[in-house]
Amino acid sequence: MAAIWEFHLPLAPADLLRDSGSGSYVVQKVLPVREIPPALSAFRTAFRARGALAVLQHFDTLYSLLHHFQAVGTTVKEDALELMMHVVSHHSGELPAILGGSGLSHADRTDHQNALKMNCYLLTGLVDAFEMESYKSGLSEVDPAGKNKKNRTKVSGSLWEEEREHLLRLLTQLLQLDLCQLWGGSVVEEEFVSLVTGSCYRILENPSIGLQKYRATQEAVTHLLAAALTRYDHTFSATLKITQMLQHFEHIAPVFAQAVSFWATEYGLKNLVGELLREIGQKCLQDLARDSSGIKGYATFITELAEQIPALVLSNMSVLLHHLDGESYMMRNAILAAMAEMLVQVLNGDQLEEAARGTRDQFLNMLQAHVCDINSFVRSRVLQLFTRIIRCKALPLTQFQSVVSLAVGRLKDKSVVVVKNAIQLLAAFLSNNPFSCKLSCTDLAEPLKKETQKLQEMRDRSRSAAPPDVTPEEEWEAMLPEVRAATQQLFQTLQEEEEEEEVLEVGKTAESTSEQITGLLRKLNYKSAARLTQKALSRFQGKEPFSGPTEENEEATILGILKRLYTGSCPGENSEDPPCGNSCLETEEVVPEEQPQTELIKQEMLVQYLQDAYNFSVKITEALSLISKMMYENCVSVVQEAIEFFVTVSQFGVPQALLGVHRMLPLIWSKEPGIKEAVLSAFRRLYLSPRGDLERARAQSLVNSLSLIMVDASLGTIQCLEQIIAEFVQKDEIKPAVIQLLWERFTEKSQCSSLERRAAVMLLGMMARGKPEIIGSNLDVLVSVGLSEKVCEDYRLAQEVCNVISKLASNPKPAPGKNGAPFRLPQNHMLFGCLSDTVSKGFGQPSGHWIPFMEAAVTLIYELAEGAEEICARILQVCSQQALEKLQEADGQEGDTGASPSRVSDGASSLPTFLLMHLVSLVGQVALQQVAYLEVSVTSELRRRRMLREEEKSKKHSDSSTKKQRRQSSAQSTKNETTIEEELGLVGASADDTEAELIHSICETELLDGKHLFSAFVPLVLKICNNPGVYSDSALSAAAALTLGKMCMISSEFCDSHLRLLFTMMEKSTLAGVRSNLIIAAGDLAIRFPNLLEPWTSHLYARLRDPCPSVRQTAGQVMTHLILKDMVKVKGQVSQMAALLVDPEEAIAGVAQNFFSELSNKGNAIYNLLPDIISHLSDPNGGIEEESFHTIMRHLFSYITKDKQTESLVEKLCQRFRTARTERQYRDLSHCLTLLSLSERGVHKLQDNFDCFADKLQDPVVYSCFQTVLARFRRAGGKSETKVLVDELEQKLSATHNRGLDSAETCQEGSGTPMPQPAKRKTKSSYRQPLSTANRDEDFVTPPPRTLRNHKRTQKRPPPKKAIITFSSDEESSSEDELSAELIDEETPTKTTPITRSSARRLR
Repeated sequence: MAAIWEFHLPLAPADLLRDSGSGSYVVQKVLPVREIPPALSAFRTAFRARGALAVLQHFDTLYSLLHHFQAVGTTVKEDALELMMHVVSHHSGELPAILGGSGLSHADRTDHQNALKMNCYLLTGLVDAFEMESYKSGLSEVDPAGKNKKNRTKVSGSLWEEEREHLLRLLTQLLQLDLCQLWGGSVVEEEFVSLVTGSCYRILENPSIGLQKYRATQEAVTHLLAAALTRYDHTFSATLKITQMLQHFEHIAPVFAQAVSFWATEYGLKNLVGELLREIGQKCLQDLARDSSGIKGYATFITELAEQIPALVLSNMSVLLHHLDGESYMMRNAILAAMAEMLVQVLNGDQLEEAARGTRDQFLNMLQAHVCDINSFVRSRVLQLFTRIIRCKALPLTQFQSVVSLAVGRLKDKSVVVVKNAIQLLAAFLSNNPFSCKLSCTDLAEPLKKETQKLQEMRDRSRSAAPPDVTPEEEWEAMLPEVRAATQQLFQTLQEEEEEEEVLEVGKTAESTSEQITGLLRKLNYKSAARLTQKALSRFQGKEPFSGPTEENEEATILGILKRLYTGSCPGENSEDPPCGNSCLETEEVVPEEQPQTELIKQEMLVQYLQDAYNFSVKITEALSLISKMMYENCVSVVQEAIEFFVTVSQFGVPQALLGVHRMLPLIWSKEPGIKEAVLSAFRRLYLSPRGDLERARAQSLVNSLSLIMVDASLGTIQCLEQIIAEFVQKDEIKPAVIQLLWERFTEKSQCSSLERRAAVMLLGMMARGKPEIIGSNLDVLVSVGLSEKVCEDYRLAQEVCNVISKLASNPKPAPGKNGAPFRLPQNHMLFGCLSDTVSKGFGQPSGHWIPFMEAAVTLIYELAEGAEEICARILQVCSQQALEKLQEADGQEGDTGASPSRVSDGASSLPTFLLMHLVSLVGQVALQQVAYLEVSVTSELRRRRMLREEEKSKKHSDSSTKKQRRQSSAQSTKNETTIEEELGLVGASADDTEAELIHSICETELLDGKHLFSAFVPLVLKICNNPGVYSDSALSAAAALTLGKMCMISSEFCDSHLRLLFTMMEKSTLAGVRSNLIIAAGDLAIRFPNLLEPWTSHLYARLRDPCPSVRQTAGQVMTHLILKDMVKVKGQVSQMAALLVDPEEAIAGVAQNFFSELSNKGNAIYNLLPDIISHLSDPNGGIEEESFHTIMRHLFSYITKDKQTESLVEKLCQRFRTARTERQYRDLSHCLTLLSLSERGVHKLQDNFDCFADKLQDPVVYSCFQTVLARFRRAGGKSETKVLVDELEQKLSATHNRGLDSAETCQEGSGTPMPQPAKRKTKSSYRQPLSTANRDEDFVTPPPRTLRNHKRTQKRPPPKKAIITFSSDEESSSEDELSAELIDEETPTKTTPITRSSARRLR
């Protein structure tokens, strides 16, 4: 039957249900769901009979299925899909033969055209339906609600996922046919092409299409769209569709970038790239700023496309550049990333053409400009791009310095991400630098200077040997106008002529005058040359060169003579000059011209290379100091990058890298696992991976590197290194060959210096932390070699040996439930014999290293020896006997010899100073270790033995209770056991108290009584401390002060009676070492006897203002320890700690910064202290300059981060305006307000407290600060109501400020009363307290002991007022109440705090 209708592809499925009346096909009936399966079977039967044309009669069946797709069963839908695929496949297979035949009628062509459109419409409809169902099923997988949803998804979508790729291939095969013949040889209608390609775009809309498992589907879609683009002119439609999808689907950008790249390279569709980029480039900047999702798709597409086809993107880059000025940072990032890809892949190398080189430089300049972009993400991205460019070696050498400078500048960026990427860029610069593997400024400066000097010499030689490029005649023609002007001026001016007549004298001969004139011409002094020629003409008439043709006027004659003289054409010169000139020319002809020029160019390149290397090294060195400070930032990633950077720097031999490695060490204690692991990894790369083929060579390199770190290392550095090495040993990362080499160095089997030998011992001790058996199995070797008779030659080695052996006593604690006895050696062990002999022998010899060795030896004895007090008592007796013998010898020789400066005398007898210092130090160390031994070792041993006895009792009781259980009920036995356990618990608690009281009583009553050895030395120590004029040696005074502090640790009564002496020395001693030692001692005493030290806290704070930097640093460290451990009450005096934030010494400022950083972790501590700190520091008499105050406040206010704290501080600061007395104070208060980030409630607080500061607003500084506060809040944005409040407050501020100024002017004009003058600023900081210059004995007299008794203190009386304690010689006249600085019994603890450590650092 001939077709009388035509199938028009509808815009919507419902259009097929309406009759348009133009011969279009209309669906007659939409079948119900139950009739679809049999109708589908009928269609299958008809397909077998008629082929693809069967759809002309059965279209309604498939249309009905699409209409009821959600209601139709899965099997029916899958059957329909399979059937339609067979139909289309059959149709595409028979179409080539049909179209190729000559007998195809118009009706048949129309039938096939309608059938093709119907079949494709139905098939693409099924594609869309299945794709939508698959997408919804994918969403339901994510939804946790409902059971078996995932399984249902797999069932319904299984066939579709299998058939989707095959279906796309089928459509691709169809589009590759010559379908134009179905349309009568004309172009295939666009609706049909859009119908087929629309399914591709629908599939691409699925977010899961980008997964790797759908890679084949992506390729099938790409080939199908390629067929549409190449055969059916789909470019325009594809451009619009792709840009739309990029705007709405974020996941599609990488897929389209890959597809476009494939079409451009495989199908030659390069124009599509330009169309797409042009379409994106034409997008409105304002619209893009509002649509963030669309921007992301475009940005990703541009970036991905530039990575895959950078050359094509480069040719169309100009249409995108204006987006660099847009608001969208993502578009800027994308375009800059595209530039980087082009620089790496296209514009790279030395063989670029001039245009390409210009484009490269333009792109680099744009990238550098955006290093300082307003958006931190752009700055960070550009730094990442430069890192890639550097690693790909695509940055020209001429740009190195500028990019490095920008990277160093970004190290100060506020954004953490920018700083992190800046560090990565600098590390990439180092790793890929073209200069040298060693980048030391000092190493590069010398060759640079040498080669620069050589270059200058070569240039001088080249300049002198080079033939003139310009002839004298040409030079004369160039200078003739100026010469003529000067000659004309000669005849016009007469006054100047007279002034210079005396200066310009004609020579004795014409020849000398000629040379003089020529010299003036060479110096460009034309006027003088003309004047001298004029004089020579009148004097040397007829003589050459002043003879010759005479011109009409004198001016022309002078110009002629000057020309002959300058060009050398006068007869007088021609007779002599030509031979010389000819010889010079001959010499130049002999020497080749090209060779010197080539050498000069090479030398210039060498000097430029060295200059670039030196500049690069300078910048890297500058970066080191900035990055080293970042190791203690709060951001973990920045710290990790800083550590990685210093590893890289160390590998390039930069000398300052070792400082960074030292700063890295304390991070091993970090609580962040990432930072700790980064430190371990860094040291593993730096030291555990040495180069070398032989294991022995690698061990040698490792030991040498680690020894280098310990040179002049502090105690803290060594402790950190010990922790790192212990970690490596526990993980078996240090080879046995290393340990073997260390033992060989120690025993001198391997040649090494004394410093290397000492380092070997220290390293063995560090490794013993991880494996104590390293030392335990070789204890005899350590003792016999390290403490031999040669110990006097190197006490420091013996000291390290003692420290290493002490590792045996610091084993890990036993497991819970195990009460193993501590490791102790018998008294007769050879170790203690060697130690006793070494200490005794060295006592009588002057050595600066004996005291540290003695302290280590005494500590070791108390840690390892059974009956340590007996061993140390014998040492004390032997040393005391030596001192007495020396004293007797001195008495016998006193009449024969005069006083010696190295001896101390007390009128009757004298001793060598070093001997007395040794004795005092020994007594102090034994006293301190005795206390520590009692408080720690004896107490723990008593507890251990008690617990063992209790365990034995409990075992016996359990046996007896088992027998009772047979005779008693289970309930009664349970009750008895519980009762006994409770009794045991009570017994244990009371036993702890009993043991503590026992130790306390021993320290209080026995150690310093007349029977004990210490009592014999107390008068000596006190005498030295009380008479600094007699005992004036600084080392002796420091040792005596330290010993006094150690003795005060023994007994609270002794401490109380000598605290005044201790603090008097701390206050008035002129020796910094004495003051430092006493601060450390006072810190230990504050922990042991806190109630005794509490009244003296202000004097500890006073040392924070000490004029000596080392004392201030020690005081800062001690106060940090005491305050953070809550051993000292934090009051307004902490402002003295805040003042250290601006200390000129960087180390002291670092101590203060660390203190406040730790204090900020203790709740609201800084917030609570801020008002008092502000009050103290803003006091004009406090000695803090206004600028320093601002610096301190900036640091402290950085810890105020909570809104409630900010609001409360606003109110408190406003209230304090009422009590401000000077301009300086209310200026400081107003500045503090500018440091707070106000919220809406904060602005309300300002409004509520306006009256507090209204009268201060006439001061321009105060008014400016309030304006700054409101401006900052306005920039932050807020509600409209709040903005109204800000406007109102701003108007009030302005009105009050202006009214105050007007009233002030009126007051001055009417009454003549001057305005109050601002507080005078101190030009010089007086915050450091000067020490007293008095050094008389009476200034250090020990005050009499207290006579108050406990029964007096218990009497009821009002609490006395706290008096300010001063130190002067008039204290004896003060009343007892004023001198009393003790606490009442209710505040005094009944149990003292045990001391578990000795001072970490002492100065002598």
